[in-house]
Amino acid sequence: MSQEPAWDLYRTFLAVLREGSLSAAARSLGLTQPTVSRHIEALENTVGLRLFVRSQWGLTPTEAALELAPYAETIASTAAAMLRVASGHGAVVGGTVRISASEVVGVEVLPPILTALRERHTHLTIELVLSNTVEDLLRRDADIAVRMVEPAQEALVAKHVGMIALGFHAHRRYLDRRGMPATLGDLVQHDVIGFDRDTPAIRTMLKRVRGVDRSAFALRADSDLAQLAMLRAGFGIGVCQIPVAARDPDLVRVLADAFVLNLPTWVVMHEDLRSSPRCRAVFDALVDGLAAHSKAGASSAHGEPGTRPEMPPDRPEW
Repeated sequence: MSQEPAWDLYRTFLAVLREGSLSAAARSLGLTQPTVSRHIEALENTVGLRLFVRSQWGLTPTEAALELAPYAETIASTAAAMLRVASGHGAVVGGTVRISASEVVGVEVLPPILTALRERHTHLTIELVLSNTVEDLLRRDADIAVRMVEPAQEALVAKHVGMIALGFHAHRRYLDRRGMPATLGDLVQHDVIGFDRDTPAIRTMLKRVRGVDRSAFALRADSDLAQLAMLRAGFGIGVCQIPVAARDPDLVRVLADAFVLNLPTWVVMHEDLRSSPRCRAVFDALVDGLAAHSKAGASSAHGEPGTRPEMPPDRPEW
């Protein structure tokens, strides 16, 4: 290369990769299609590589483009982190903080916590990323993450906020229709809501819960929100966070004396953000709110006979 490509060329390159066409990338960036085309051509000329194969179905990335993609993602994450850091300087707690959490935590647990936080700090802007995969805080994909796995990287600040208990539940309509199972073995006679694709962590869990496997599920979904929606609709028996289910009088705990899973819960951020007022405020609010949430389910999950296996450490966020 005779010169270094401009950063905006990488941004356009990444948009075309994600969207699959010049027109879609142009819409996502707020640019014209000819501008996007010129950016791609300029980047190809600068790096001396062909990045896309053009056809009537759109643009197909070349092997070179796929090799460059992770570096473009890093540039995008770094640029977004720079903007969040710049937005947080000032006399008041304000700016943008990006939070990563699982689907259920983000939808069922965080809304009241973040609402109260925003009422205290009206200059804060929250970006909420919901995913059951673990965001890379070292790459600044997010500023703060709620995780159900202890972080291993030394460059992270982590606070263990307690255990979130999970148990079997069913809607009253389902139990009125099908009756209450007395043992785990009775689940084979019921409509069980479960996962579609198993993982090493799920296989480890199933070793502790005999008689329940994928073949026995009447509904299979890898989305925890989809499972929860079917549970609330009265489809069958499924796993739900005990404190989440406790808010709905129509969700009934099933097999409470035989089954409970305890998920260790952590709030994590990069140590470089420890001195950031906006990140500290969000971190502390998440710690306090999630600690209260975990305690809400502790009384019904603790002190009961039965099995209390903890999820293995490679379990993704619930």
